Amino acid sequence: MEEIINRDFWRDRRVFVTGATGLVGGWLVKRLIEAEADVVCLVRDWVPRSELNQSGMLDKISVVRGDLCDQDCLERTLGEFEIETVIHLAAQAIVGIANRNPSSTFETNIGGTWKLLEACRRSPKVKQIVAASSDKAYGDAPVLPYTEETPLAGRHPYDVSKSCSDLLCQTYATTYGSPVAITRCGNFYGGGDLNWNRIVPGTIRSVMRGQRPVIRSDGSFIRDYFYVEDGAAAYMHLAEQLAERPELAGEAFNLSNETQVTVLQLVEKILSEMNALGAGLRSAPLTPEVLGEASHEIKHQSLDATKARTMLGWQPLFTLDEGLSRTIAWYKNYFQQLAEPRLSVVPAAKAA
Repeated sequence: MEEIINRDFWRDRRVFVTGATGLVGGWLVKRLIEAEADVVCLVRDWVPRSELNQSGMLDKISVVRGDLCDQDCLERTLGEFEIETVIHLAAQAIVGIANRNPSSTFETNIGGTWKLLEACRRSPKVKQIVAASSDKAYGDAPVLPYTEETPLAGRHPYDVSKSCSDLLCQTYATTYGSPVAITRCGNFYGGGDLNWNRIVPGTIRSVMRGQRPVIRSDGSFIRDYFYVEDGAAAYMHLAEQLAERPELAGEAFNLSNETQVTVLQLVEKILSEMNALGAGLRSAPLTPEVLGEASHEIKHQSLDATKARTMLGWQPLFTLDEGLSRTIAWYKNYFQQLAEPRLSVVPAAKAA
């Protein structure tokens, strides 16, 4: 399904994006540039191989070097660039890191969110805020799939950080009238994710190297996997809806293609397509190595996206299989480029 970008809304609109060097951020910025928006990105760490950097988009946006937890920097940026729309994606998003180092996760995901919300509250030109929460904000709820009425009840560090940041957005909408709406998505996947500990890029890289992919858990964990281009399109759609309907402030929306699969099933889907593509290159198809080592993670998560479909008129652009095909194609091209020898320029000999 192909979606038409609403350039009438986005053309020359001043948009502030946090988390632009992340997986979703790179695709969002690309889409905003296509829509002819005036994009400003907050960048803390330089990520040379991020989609934002590799695709040449840096020449088409304004970059502010700073930290999400620096409220003065945020207020200056929103004011000096006269930002109208804020899309907040920045977060420490790795569950394992959150378990090992909860302090940095809480500082970024909770502290960074309230500082951004407070900076927006002090910036009268900001008219829409879209904040990315997560299905992890629900915690390990007994009734599935999650609806937006499911209580936010995270227990482990990452889950708690998303529960708290989600509630902060609702607080600012309710108490101060901040024009913020919230998204709750499943596990993002797609081209540009260079965190090889994640199941999709890690599996693809292993197959590219002729190695067995590794599953940290026992493979039975059930997740909602959401394609990154769908996420980018959904964030922009929600911002457009928020501009037309200010009463959406404080609302949260599950975004999902509502397809539940286990980690093992996801890996097998990737292997099936890649083994077919690599037929004849290996003596036998690869199979996953299941370690059964994961802990402090929710066993089963799935989202009900009825509210987004009915209230926003939203629907995903890609099925799980279509998203995986596009993702595999992206990584094939990525590894092919890495393997290509780089030309070196040899200085001409000086004339005698």
